[in-house]
Amino acid sequence: MTDPWLHIAGIGEDGMAGLTPAARRAVEAAELIIGGERHHRLAPDVTAERIAWPSPFDALIDLIRAHRGRRVVVLATGDPLWFSVGARIAGAIPAGEIVFHPQLSAFQWAACRMGWSLADVETLTAHGRPSEQVIPAFWPGARLLILTSGPETAGEIARHLTARGYGESAISVLGNLGGTEETRHDGTARDWAAMDPAPNLPALNTLAIECRGTPAMLLPRLPGLPDDAFTHDGKMTKQEVRAVTLSRLMPSRGAVLWDIGTGCGSVAIEWMRAAPDAVAMGFDPHADRLAMARANAEALGVPRLALIEGRAPEVLATLPAPVGTKPDLRRPDAVFIGGGLTRDTVAAAWSALRPSGRLVANAVTLESEALLIALHAEMGGDLTRLAISRAAPVGGLTGWRPLMPVTQWSLVK
Repeated sequence: MTDPWLHIAGIGEDGMAGLTPAARRAVEAAELIIGGERHHRLAPDVTAERIAWPSPFDALIDLIRAHRGRRVVVLATGDPLWFSVGARIAGAIPAGEIVFHPQLSAFQWAACRMGWSLADVETLTAHGRPSEQVIPAFWPGARLLILTSGPETAGEIARHLTARGYGESAISVLGNLGGTEETRHDGTARDWAAMDPAPNLPALNTLAIECRGTPAMLLPRLPGLPDDAFTHDGKMTKQEVRAVTLSRLMPSRGAVLWDIGTGCGSVAIEWMRAAPDAVAMGFDPHADRLAMARANAEALGVPRLALIEGRAPEVLATLPAPVGTKPDLRRPDAVFIGGGLTRDTVAAAWSALRPSGRLVANAVTLESEALLIALHAEMGGDLTRLAISRAAPVGGLTGWRPLMPVTQWSLVK
């Protein structure tokens, strides 16, 4: 085993004084220190060679590897393994070659300043990411701690809250936590939404939000959102069937879904909302439906939904090889076929699935149902018929209005 040559040290606003003795020794003995401008400023009296974060940032791993064998220190803000650079490095460099030196995170500082139990809040990040991705966490009474990209993030998230009925939410913007220039600004989401950007906020800040309000539509992360939560053309996996479909697809942290015939994107969107860092690829030959899916993904807080125009199975072979530590999109953990069902599509999906991967296909036409019955006879799995009726007006009274029955085939590889 190679001896550790790479140290990743969290550093706070108190600089070198806040480091543990082991972290301080590593920084002082370093031949090379890599970090942002702020990190270098917080560790001024060190003689090591200095390198700034590379641009693009994805070049960081290659930069570090180029100096293997030297005494290298990477400085990061707070806890380097909590929404920070340490996780990316740990996925690319063998664990035995790295020593991590943790520091108090912005989340811990913020929880203490707010008097909140860290175990009872949700920790999120909008740093270097679309701010829309925090939307799934909005819920009456929820307490959120959010890392930001800068002074503009407070207004962006406040506008997301206000547009969804949470304008009364309390927002505190906590800046330079743990330092001599620590700041705090309090207000409501409606107040913050009117400022673009808010004045006098430090570049490094963390949001503390207590969600308050009466939204017109509650949108849980548990699958089965109302159909009206989506813009659609009527051809979509309906709420009750969608909930059953997702229960069989089994969303999990970081897992990859192929949604073939994605339409308005309802299944792919709920997959991503249901589990942290879940990834979904939506395939559809119709550009207008992909446009609907894109709008729905942004409105419902999964702006990273990947959408590809094309017809299965041919389009499935166009996915690129993974780069760095990113997931291999060519090997899904689950596949949903909601449109364009053919034997060739099933064969391509089944071949691509990882071991323990889940395949679910829904059919509403007699022809597609016949194919699912044949595939079930050949490959096994479960075959289910879902018949849903909803109460609706019948003249001046109320009766059951049936939806088209859905035949569902599911199996695990």
